[in-house]
Amino acid sequence: MTSRTDLWLQNLVDERDGAALYEGLARLEKNAERARSFEELAAGERRHAEIWLRKLLKEGAEVPADRPSPRIRAMLWLARRLGTAAVLPYVVEAEAGDADKYSRQGGDAAPLADEERAHQAVLAGLGKGQPLEARAAIAVRERWHRSGRGGSIRAAVFGMNDGLVSNLSLVLGVAGAGGESHALVVTGCAGLLAGAFSMAVGEYTSVASQRDILRRQVELERRELAEAPEEEAAELALIFKQKGLSTEQASRTAVELLKNPEHALDTLVREELGLDPSDLGSPWSAASSSFVMFAVGAAIPLAPFFFLRERPAVATALAAAGLVLALVGGLVGLLAGTPAWKAAGRMVGLAALAAGATWLVGHLFGAAIS
Repeated sequence: MTSRTDLWLQNLVDERDGAALYEGLARLEKNAERARSFEELAAGERRHAEIWLRKLLKEGAEVPADRPSPRIRAMLWLARRLGTAAVLPYVVEAEAGDADKYSRQGGDAAPLADEERAHQAVLAGLGKGQPLEARAAIAVRERWHRSGRGGSIRAAVFGMNDGLVSNLSLVLGVAGAGGESHALVVTGCAGLLAGAFSMAVGEYTSVASQRDILRRQVELERRELAEAPEEEAAELALIFKQKGLSTEQASRTAVELLKNPEHALDTLVREELGLDPSDLGSPWSAASSSFVMFAVGAAIPLAPFFFLRERPAVATALAAAGLVLALVGGLVGLLAGTPAWKAAGRMVGLAALAAGATWLVGHLFGAAIS
């Protein structure tokens, strides 16, 4: 095979994966309108796949069977349990990658880049559960892109990983110092509760403080719009001009938008401040989810000590923690499009370093005071 056919083959596999994903999401989606949107996206991916299939067959290349990749199966598994909205941030990132890929390839692939970007806009609207204007679609897409956690799945992984690694290290540190089974259970339970409450309080404070600041910024922008509409109209016109409109078009669009102050405020907040007024976050929701996920993770290395003693309990805790970390790491790798073994190895390796260091410190400390 030539390098050109290798490129076409990868494009075919990617488009088939996209079609399988959208078809699966359409079957899982309970909202009829959203399901139709997924079906339309699937049809678009199938059209793209046919382009690359015809090219490959014309070259006499061997074409693999049409089967979804492990990454697509993992995303559909998550969507089946958490809902289609849970995986949309990863789908948007994949569409962005496809658009960039086709732009770099050029030639026959270049026109497909625009279609992939159109898919992004559709997905951004689905992320809110309703069709969105273009500027709102961009805001949703960029918020997902900028987000440090990238959605609820990443936040859940972060909380569970934190609880598992911290409580495993805590229990192993005490075990290294020569702690008995009763002491290890008490230590593990205390670590679970202390860590979960600490995570919840920290998350509540963080989200509440951020929400207060963002609300203050929105209110300041609202006041400026009411007291100095001409200045805000000039700002809107400048924003539209920077987006490619002519001076006349930008001014006319700004004047029309100011006829509805709420729409004008929404645009200014999104474009000038980079905020989404409808998504400022819930402190209670963030705190409760952090508490639960930390507690779930912390319970994994603690559970064996309720049924086993000393070394068997430690060995079982290590095995259980390693297995869960490997599974979670592999799943995250599949969703992110990186090799599952690499993501799993990284998560397990870092946890092993933390637990090993804590055990060593506990062992040295125990030997020093005995």
